[in-house]
Amino acid sequence: MTDLASPTQPSAPSGADTSDTSDTIDTLAGLQAGSPLAAIRHARDKVALHTQRSEDALFDPALPDLSLQERLFAAWYVARLSLANDLADAYVAKLIATGAQPTTLDAIEAGTLNSTIDARLIAILSHVKLLTIKPVEARPEHLQTLQQAGITTRGIVALSQLIAFVTYQLRVVAGLKALRAAQEAAGASTSQVNTSASPVDRLNGFTFDTLGWRAWLDTVSLAGATLEQIAVLEESHPHAKTSDYYLLLVQQAEILRQRSGVFNAIMYAPGGLPRAERELASTVVSRVNGCVYCASVHAQRFGQLAKRTDAIEQVFEDPSSAGTTERERAIIQYAIKLTGHPENVDAAAIKRLEANGLTQAEILDLTHAIAIFAWANRLMLTLGEPVFPQAE
Repeated sequence: MTDLASPTQPSAPSGADTSDTSDTIDTLAGLQAGSPLAAIRHARDKVALHTQRSEDALFDPALPDLSLQERLFAAWYVARLSLANDLADAYVAKLIATGAQPTTLDAIEAGTLNSTIDARLIAILSHVKLLTIKPVEARPEHLQTLQQAGITTRGIVALSQLIAFVTYQLRVVAGLKALRAAQEAAGASTSQVNTSASPVDRLNGFTFDTLGWRAWLDTVSLAGATLEQIAVLEESHPHAKTSDYYLLLVQQAEILRQRSGVFNAIMYAPGGLPRAERELASTVVSRVNGCVYCASVHAQRFGQLAKRTDAIEQVFEDPSSAGTTERERAIIQYAIKLTGHPENVDAAAIKRLEANGLTQAEILDLTHAIAIFAWANRLMLTLGEPVFPQAE
């Protein structure tokens, strides 16, 4: 499940250096060490740390079940389908280093997946396309297709995490590039680090009800779990040991550890963007992506924090016109744009948020909250399904 209760905060491993600002997102966003925007980003040091460690875990050459080249093909294709060309180019360079042929890349881009391309890779890329463009259409038979191509449950979990991670990664980069453009347009004169700071049953299939979630693949049994898997479950969420979601994702324990670190640091860190507004943005993303489960969890959370549900009811009805204030409408519109068309997020989108009182540090918090649900929704939508309460 996605985080109905406040989780245990995972700490950085002993001896970890959280001050290093040299990472993939900094590089792709064009952040210079010591710049105002780099300072804002690294004020959320755990987000930056666990984001980079998620990437490291996902592309660990020793990761079993999927070759490094298969994972790089998947990551490149997510970025290319999302029009995140700088990120796609970065993955191409890594692909070529593994021996991938440019002709294979050309054939994939042209949509000519033929007998010259390995059938297993075709299955992987087809799954990438589904999860990137229309995850709400995922069904159990799509996972069965991967299994028939020889990919294990553990491999499917790794692939799903990787695809979802890259959708998160490219949205964080897009938001940071827009923030940098807005800073440059304003001469960076306003840059500051700011670290202080009655429900209906269902609308359009979305609900405030508490839902369950069941996996479409085999989960890890606690009796058979390794000590590392148990430790990661305990770090991730208070209810992880009874959740199909976590018991499936812990098939890849280190990837789950870092993913939980990112999620918890984004959604539960003190200061910055008010928690209720992070939950509002999360609900908007989930509504746009069609993730009924995530929308229900974070709609409830918004109601608990804001002591009202009117904005959420409007989101469930029609996100494009939702919001009870100009600030809420600006947040919602930014969430819709970054979710649907991250390639079009620009300085103008940042200026609208600033005009409604958001600092650049709050805008980065908002960007993170939106991006993490590109990740969360894709796991929920493509590895299992929501379970609705029994009607009385």
